Amino acid sequence: MKKIYRILFSILICFILIIIGSAFFIVSAQEQVTSASGIEGIWEGKLKVLGTELRIVFNISKNPDGALSATMDSPDQGVTGFPVEEVIFKDNTLHLELKSAGGVYEGKISEDFLVIEGEWRQSGQILPLTVKRVDKAVEVLRPQEPKRPYPYIEKKVDYTNLKAGVKLAGVLTLPSDKSVFPALLLISGSGPHDRNETVFGHCPFLVLADYLTRQGIAVLRVDDRGVGESTGIFSRATIEDFASDVLVGVEYLKTYKEINPKQIGLISYSEGGLIASIVAVKSSDVAFIVLMAGTGLTGEEVSCLQTDLISKAMGASEQEITKNRQFNEKIFSLIKEEEDNEIAKERLRQTIIAFLAELSDEEKDWISDPEEFLNTQLQRLLSPWSRFFLTYDPKPILSKVKCPVFAINGEKDLQVSPKENLSAIEEALKEGGNQNYTIKELPGLNHLFQTAQTGLPSEYARIEETISPVALKIISDWILEQIRNE
Repeated sequence: MKKIYRILFSILICFILIIIGSAFFIVSAQEQVTSASGIEGIWEGKLKVLGTELRIVFNISKNPDGALSATMDSPDQGVTGFPVEEVIFKDNTLHLELKSAGGVYEGKISEDFLVIEGEWRQSGQILPLTVKRVDKAVEVLRPQEPKRPYPYIEKKVDYTNLKAGVKLAGVLTLPSDKSVFPALLLISGSGPHDRNETVFGHCPFLVLADYLTRQGIAVLRVDDRGVGESTGIFSRATIEDFASDVLVGVEYLKTYKEINPKQIGLISYSEGGLIASIVAVKSSDVAFIVLMAGTGLTGEEVSCLQTDLISKAMGASEQEITKNRQFNEKIFSLIKEEEDNEIAKERLRQTIIAFLAELSDEEKDWISDPEEFLNTQLQRLLSPWSRFFLTYDPKPILSKVKCPVFAINGEKDLQVSPKENLSAIEEALKEGGNQNYTIKELPGLNHLFQTAQTGLPSEYARIEETISPVALKIISDWILEQIRNE
């Protein structure tokens, strides 16, 4: 796969290994009981995906009735205990099927029962995966995550967006119940997130809330609609829907006697910055906003820059990057020009088929089922989220934000490029006449604000640090300064 960078087009070939949420199913004991001997245990290997290595762990056990069951961990994606719905071991061949994720692993075990050589298949793609028996899987350390008991009050809360009929559930942390404090509401980035914004085995919102509450600031963090204990359907929600959820959250914070209603701010991460800006324009109760890795460009521009930067960091040539960009631009133009999904689907299908036809035989072998691969990518490209994100320009809304703004980004961020996005944010704020904003690029930090070597997403889970202490202090200092100046 020497030329695999050619098919690293942003969104189109987004390899999603795990999709959370499934029912647990075990095949009957009659199918397995005679063949189960020796397969139970912990099996660990590395899946190579577009230059990135993802650790995969299969945990196989035998039930009292003799049937096999299994779970899968993806430590580098922060996923543990994902159920394997079908487990079959017959004729020294192991078959594991994760139906809810669309993934299948099949491999042949060695004579000494120590190694399984096989393949992982998902979304029409096929990748070699060898797993070895281990006594214990590699432990993932997260030293910044706080441990109870906390030196502050932690309250489970829920409130309702009446207009949408959605209940939002989460946690409010208060420095104490003996005084009045400023407050923050945290807004997650793209995709469905829980209250801790759990990603790649990290809980950045848990760490952020803990740090800020210890500095004397109340913090509210909630599950996105349709996630965790919050109701609603995430996939049907638009950015305006999420903004309405945040607006209700601001109103909820105002009901607490321990919270100063004139000192309620928002901290947003990545795409959440689009929501924070909308809410700040709509609500005069928002005292300030913090944009962590926020976007200042259209989604199309962000996607193209992201793909260029990641491809370059992975060693792609300028020729490959240019070819990739041209293909992306062609795909994005089709999506923007054709509003009818069925017509757009057919035009995209023909374009992608023509592109795949130019691949080498080696590259084509990476795609086991072209039709399944095509359907998966078309569904992603034509989703309401993709259509909205590609064309949305945050600058008009940013120019209307009048409250204090703190926009920060990591120097090594390859997903939301700091130079272009911070410049666009500053330009919009300046044009709108905002008198109080600070723009800062933090040296050595990646998209998650971790201290990083390359900034590649493959590093996220491997870095023990969840958020750089430098970033935490800079955010806290700026917020406390705004509070003092009120």
